[in-house]
Amino acid sequence: MPVINSIINWVNFKRIYQIDLFKKHPHEVQRDVLFGLLDKASNTEFGLKYSFKNITSEKEFRERVPIRGYDDLKPYVERMMQGEKNLLWPGETRWFAKSSGTTNEKSKFIPVSKDSLEDVHIRGARDVLALYLKNNPDSGVLSGKALTLGGSHRINNFNNNNSYYGDLSAIIIENIPFWTEFYRTPSTEISLIEEFEEKIEKIIQHSLDENVTSFAGVPSWYLVLLKRVLEVTGKSNILEVWPNLEVFTHGGVKFEPYREQYEKLIPSPNMHYIETYNASEGFFGIQDEPEKKDMLLMLDYDIYYEFIPMDNFRSDSLNAVSLGEVEIGRNYAMVITTNGGLWRYLIGDTVRFTEKYPFKFVITGRTKHFINAFGEEVIIDNAEKAFRIACERTGAIISEYTGGPIYMKEHNKGAHEWIVEFEKTPDDMDHFISLFDGALKTINSDYEAKRHKNLSLERPHFVVAKPGLFYEWMKRRGKAGGQNKIPRLSNDREYLDQLLELNQSL
Repeated sequence: MPVINSIINWVNFKRIYQIDLFKKHPHEVQRDVLFGLLDKASNTEFGLKYSFKNITSEKEFRERVPIRGYDDLKPYVERMMQGEKNLLWPGETRWFAKSSGTTNEKSKFIPVSKDSLEDVHIRGARDVLALYLKNNPDSGVLSGKALTLGGSHRINNFNNNNSYYGDLSAIIIENIPFWTEFYRTPSTEISLIEEFEEKIEKIIQHSLDENVTSFAGVPSWYLVLLKRVLEVTGKSNILEVWPNLEVFTHGGVKFEPYREQYEKLIPSPNMHYIETYNASEGFFGIQDEPEKKDMLLMLDYDIYYEFIPMDNFRSDSLNAVSLGEVEIGRNYAMVITTNGGLWRYLIGDTVRFTEKYPFKFVITGRTKHFINAFGEEVIIDNAEKAFRIACERTGAIISEYTGGPIYMKEHNKGAHEWIVEFEKTPDDMDHFISLFDGALKTINSDYEAKRHKNLSLERPHFVVAKPGLFYEWMKRRGKAGGQNKIPRLSNDREYLDQLLELNQSL
């Protein structure tokens, strides 16, 4: 173990130097990334179709290769899953991350090449550790183990061929170096149990006596696990179970709605929370400064970035700008080109830059996750901020929520309806709603205009969810655990109506 720790520390030191280099030379690094990708894929079917060998500039790349979503790449992906080689990326792609997302019920199968697995996903995890140790040189994180929840879908075989699919976390667990077993708990076998509740019980059974110093994953699912740990042990907080716990690396959903609950479960001023931006499609950002909530855009992972201004976002005419053209404070849809074979792929997330040189950003929402039934253009970032203000002023704590429109009827104006599960319900719900409504008006001028004298929108409607509603809803949809996310906003009532019906039956 001391030998392994020494090697890790040496690698981390070297990596910090490399990170400092792309901070200083972002555009040169990104250009090199793009032309490296084009060169490697020039003889693939996709590379030949778009004459990658003849592309001489970033501008020419944008002009020649169209922006596309999953449905556009799906024919290639389906052929890759049948074992065809050299389609989007050189060689054979054997691994596919199953991602249903939150916009529809269809499963997406995102190709995870050997290159993207090693040079993006695993590299990103290593960089989290490197940056954490840089900021916390006296850390004892390597003296203990990382608690691993694992994916909700085990690895499955496609039609008995050589291709496999599952949650990205499950794919990573299957492919990480053997020596990482020394730093993880529970075993790989337990981490990959498909049934979520069974997995939680087994994790607790096998990990209570371990020296857990860290964990990483989606905040909502780890919250379920940690609360169950307290139920099983009878302890009042997690530090009574794992006293040396010091860091939670989180991603997938906004952490702020969960922060207060975690601080109650883990009552330590020395507990660290690190936000990351990783997805089935790639690993994109890491919170590199503990005192700031934005993330560093990782520029040397064989991912080339472009950005579509959301105020000009039209599905029939998508025009992206390069990293050098982005503006601080503006909302962008992110477009990626990766060593997994995703070419100018519209990932569906929106970001806002907070700094340039180095490039820092925050996630603001999804291109399809908003409420704009009446021209109000409410995005997830708006809702999160409004909820935070209302909670701070009332002492309320929110577990989960989702919102959508109430459509105008003959004699009724439209409104927004929110179904909210509280960890701590406000004493005065009417006051809470007023605070939320007022905060949203301040944050979003379009919403304020529509709410003016109830012109188009009435005061928001709130439904208090019964305890455990959202977990039960996700469970019944086969989406408990893993990277599955609760949809926060929707421009229709599909999710709202399902939740309201279930809430009545619980």
